[in-house]
Amino acid sequence: MTAIKENSTLNENRKSSQASCPVSFVMNKIGGHWKPIILYHLLSGTKRYSELKKLIPAITEKMLIQHLKQMQEDNLVIREAQNVVPPHVTYSLSKEGEQLRIVLDAMVEWAFAQDFKIDEN
Repeated sequence: MTAIKENSTLNENRKSSQASCPVSFVMNKIGGHWKPIILYHLLSGTKRYSELKKLIPAITEKMLIQHLKQMQEDNLVIREAQNVVPPHVTYSLSKEGEQLRIVLDAMVEWAFAQDFKIDEN
């Protein structure tokens, strides 16, 4: 992702929107295509990077790493690295991330209410 200048108009508008709208605040933390999907898969428990990649095959490695780092910085995800060879890194929801369970569960419930069908292919 390209860095946005701290004093750019886009950044100023985003800050203003976040300060006046709680939905904008949440969307800044979990918005986009991949973050909700990553969070959804972490709802079922701690996952290694490779497990997340298998669960979300369409995501590129760059995007998965980038979003995991952003969610770690936003205190939504906990990254735990064990000092072993080969490296063993796991990701889990933080306390703040766990609080999103009700939001993500509501999204799942809404999808099924709209006749969402899981594609078995």
